[in-house]
Amino acid sequence: MSVPIVGAAPVSPTDSQPGLQVNFVGVMRGEFLKVARLFWGMLAILTVAFIVGFLLGGSSPDAKANLQTAPLLFLYNAVESNMVVFRIFSGIFLIVFASFTIGREYQYGTIRILVARGVGRVQLLLAKLAMLGVVAVALLLAFTALTALLTCAQMLVLVGNLDALSALTPAFWPNIGIDLLATFISMGATILMAVAMNALARSLAVGMALSLMWFPADNVATLIMKTLERITQSSFWSNASSYFLGPLLNRLPTILLPADARSGFESFGSGQLVSVSVAHALWVIGAYALAFAALAFISTWKRDVTE
Repeated sequence: MSVPIVGAAPVSPTDSQPGLQVNFVGVMRGEFLKVARLFWGMLAILTVAFIVGFLLGGSSPDAKANLQTAPLLFLYNAVESNMVVFRIFSGIFLIVFASFTIGREYQYGTIRILVARGVGRVQLLLAKLAMLGVVAVALLLAFTALTALLTCAQMLVLVGNLDALSALTPAFWPNIGIDLLATFISMGATILMAVAMNALARSLAVGMALSLMWFPADNVATLIMKTLERITQSSFWSNASSYFLGPLLNRLPTILLPADARSGFESFGSGQLVSVSVAHALWVIGAYALAFAALAFISTWKRDVTE
């Protein structure tokens, strides 16, 4: 027969369990493992698409003549044009990957289990963002190295040697660094946009659809601005295009690179209708990134997971 102890404090279920210590790196690792199969499958598709794009770009009949007569320009073309291919396909990769990382958690309700185990909603979002950032950096480094390897292989096939590398100037590496920085900025903005759309929609299908529509809508909006300018004869519309995220990201390498480092293949897609300064481009992109981050964090922090 048990005798109740008078005056004893009631014991809550959580008091009998050891304190939960949430390790941020462990949460990041767990988030990656949940989407690891998707990541490796998409990485294989990205790699194949990139190699096909490289082969199509390298099959130009003028490639050998360009390599022999203007090796420095050939090397700029090779790196910058293939970074464009990477930016296009990695953008789709990151939108889909971020959508599955964020949207699927809400759609299937698994976020409730994680929160019940002691992981805060904002902490979980930070871990997901950090994991996506690590993936983006790893992709950029891996495909930069792959570009270098494929370019060297192309030179060996075309002329049988790597003598063109001797044409590299001290300015080549900083300029390529600028191109890689522009690519990384584009990847970061894409991740934040996709995370914001999925955190707001709380649905994989809706969040992914909104994310995939963002940049095409930006490009179409630029064409609309151009038409409105012709109709109204007002420069307001062309100036407004300089505040669209997609066109600025499309032309960011051209904006950042010095004129003598532009090969003509460093950018793609629709651009803004007026010239902008480096400061303007970076401020506008930074404002979008801050807005996306705020939208994602406020939506995650203020809205309960049971909503």
